[in-house]
Amino acid sequence: MVKVLQIRQQQYHLLHHPRHHPIYYFNFSFQPSSYNNKGQLLVLHFSSKSNQTLSISSTAAAVAKKNSSCCLITKMTSFVENPVEKKLKMNTCNHLRHVESMATLPSGAGKISHLNSVILGEDLASEENDLVFPSNHFSSQALVSSPEKYLEMYKRSIEDPAGFWSDIASTFYWKHQWNQPVFSENLDVTKGTINIEWFKGGITNICYNALDRNIDAGNGSKIALYWEGNEPDVDASLSYSQLLDKVCQLANYLKDIDVKKGDAVIIYLPMLMELPIAMLACARIGAVHSVVFAGFSAESLSQRIVDCKPKAVITCNAVRRGPKVINLKEIVDAALVESTKNGVSVDVCLTYENQSAMKREATKWQEGRDVWWQDIIPTYPTTCEVEWVDAEDPLFLLYTSGSTGKPKGVLHTTGGYMVYTATTFKYAFDYKPSDIYWCTADCGWITGHSYVTYGPLLNGASVIIFEGAPNYPDSGRCWDIVDKYKVTIFYTAPTLVRSLMRDGDEYVTRCSRKSLRVLGSVGEPINPSAWRWFFNVVGDSRCPISDTWWQTETGGFMITPLPGAWPQKPGSATFPFFGVLPVIVDEKGTEIEGECSGYLCVKNSWPGAFRTLYGDHERYETTYFKPFPGYYFSGDGCSRDKDGYHWLTGRVDDVINVSGHRIGTAEVESALVSHPKCAEAAVVGVEHEGIYAFVTLVEGVPYSEELRKELIVAVRKQIGAFAAPDKIHWAPGLPKTRSGKIMRRILRKIASKQLDELGDTSTLADPSVVDQLIELSDC
Repeated sequence: MVKVLQIRQQQYHLLHHPRHHPIYYFNFSFQPSSYNNKGQLLVLHFSSKSNQTLSISSTAAAVAKKNSSCCLITKMTSFVENPVEKKLKMNTCNHLRHVESMATLPSGAGKISHLNSVILGEDLASEENDLVFPSNHFSSQALVSSPEKYLEMYKRSIEDPAGFWSDIASTFYWKHQWNQPVFSENLDVTKGTINIEWFKGGITNICYNALDRNIDAGNGSKIALYWEGNEPDVDASLSYSQLLDKVCQLANYLKDIDVKKGDAVIIYLPMLMELPIAMLACARIGAVHSVVFAGFSAESLSQRIVDCKPKAVITCNAVRRGPKVINLKEIVDAALVESTKNGVSVDVCLTYENQSAMKREATKWQEGRDVWWQDIIPTYPTTCEVEWVDAEDPLFLLYTSGSTGKPKGVLHTTGGYMVYTATTFKYAFDYKPSDIYWCTADCGWITGHSYVTYGPLLNGASVIIFEGAPNYPDSGRCWDIVDKYKVTIFYTAPTLVRSLMRDGDEYVTRCSRKSLRVLGSVGEPINPSAWRWFFNVVGDSRCPISDTWWQTETGGFMITPLPGAWPQKPGSATFPFFGVLPVIVDEKGTEIEGECSGYLCVKNSWPGAFRTLYGDHERYETTYFKPFPGYYFSGDGCSRDKDGYHWLTGRVDDVINVSGHRIGTAEVESALVSHPKCAEAAVVGVEHEGIYAFVTLVEGVPYSEELRKELIVAVRKQIGAFAAPDKIHWAPGLPKTRSGKIMRRILRKIASKQLDELGDTSTLADPSVVDQLIELSDC
């Protein structure tokens, strides 16, 4: 079956199946004689500029209505060479060949067949090899409206990174211009110390650029933050001017307690507006903030306090998530006791009274150390002088999970991070000033730093912050919020998509969601079935999905679709962002060309890259640069198809070796979830090279031996017999952190029956899931 899609000024795109040839472009037109009296298309004439034709016989024609932008052809009887004479010629690095193939229009071509592709708003994404195209209307208004435009910009970003990024950086405010060269880098441990610098010598301030600059541009009255409380009827908002006032008040207080440029401040807050306020206040005075997710245990918080030695801790007394109340102040108190035992004491604990969760009378208090936010911060002036900093001065520390071993303090600096997060946000979401943006991530994670706080505010966006749980009071809460605020860009994690998919379409379809125009996915590879549900049900088959790959360490998006530019493949992160040179290498570190699988590395530096691990540069080099000298090693596996599309396969330590076959857990999980009765799956390896699968079924589907066999058959069919799970463990739910990450460490322990070695489970969103899994071990 061949599908012809999308008119662009009398030009239709004849698309291709991934296993066959690149895109071919033909001019074609309908003629009155092409239709019978039922409105069915009988004959189509395709013509190239040389007037040669491709004819489709009437017996092969499919039903197609006049003026339709989508028609179906079931058989091609002949094909004439010499399509449109147009080809993008690029003589850059080898990498460009991978993305160039999708935009190349060949001078000669063979027969096209077995095409599966859809146009946004015209059809449903259904097959694994679907190509999903943006509508004509969307592309015409997109910031990057075509593959040619992307390649033009990408080509310059690779050939002239200094010029490309300097032009973008110049749109921000700098007290003093940066030095030359614009950047310096060494990614090869054999040539010396790893070093990355961008815009060094440039003097700026990210808070000034996020707030003052936007206010000076006339956006002072524009809403910066919409806050949605745990309860549906509790909300608030701040304009850019109001936000600046509150930031300045807190910044003045921090200065008053002797927090200086370069000092650390720990922020342990839930998703209140006070969280980004605290981040921006630190940035305004040059302090280094370290946000710790308000769900980490006292032990984990204490580790971070000991490592960064903060001048102050900012927290709140409690938070209500769904029906549960979590006493955060109690956790902070315990962490401060523990850190003092380890030689680090903190003199100030600024505490916000979150009255909806707990009154101050019920909050334990230490006089002389603890201070109520509401009692002191409003007394300070609403103007605060900016501390101008060098582009390479630290902006924040963000620690990776401390559940195993010492936490890694990822350090990001100011200038490069500012430029990169703002730029990636703008292009990956096709941001327009009228957009209402909602990212469901917590600011305790990198997504909340880059794409809740800094990236959106640097673009003058209106951002939604949600305190509650996505399934409270029911599983339609997300879509209620979308309708309430007329959200246009919705960015979330695959684990939430799968969870909401499991709860059923009715929660989605009861809301209009007509305001949505761009969807986004972050945190892990999204399997094709979840992608298609997100696209078809949530987005009504009309919203492109920015399936982003990046890391805490990268600061911003590295591989991502640009809405309007490329056709998408469900589950693929598509192509690299501007200035990023991803490569796939084998175990020896040799770059692999063309269609391949291997280790994902990056060949160059980019402005948003982290600069070190705080206090442990040796670990920084050993972890990220020694495995493959000359490259940044992501720790992720990746495959690239014939068209140059990138498919992330998960962490390489999630690769299982079965009878000599190396297979990523994500591949097995996708095969399991392709079964219509499977809502979610997590796969781990066990001793003796076995595959152990935890499977959550669609709501209402009972466990059965027959279904277990069907799931195994699904894996055998999609991957091969070698990948069939040795054990399928029924799972009412999976152990996840509040950010949605599956804690595979716990699953491995359960699979191996090492139940006395589960470790810290306090960071789980629902610790009771572990007990349920243990109870079902022998089912």
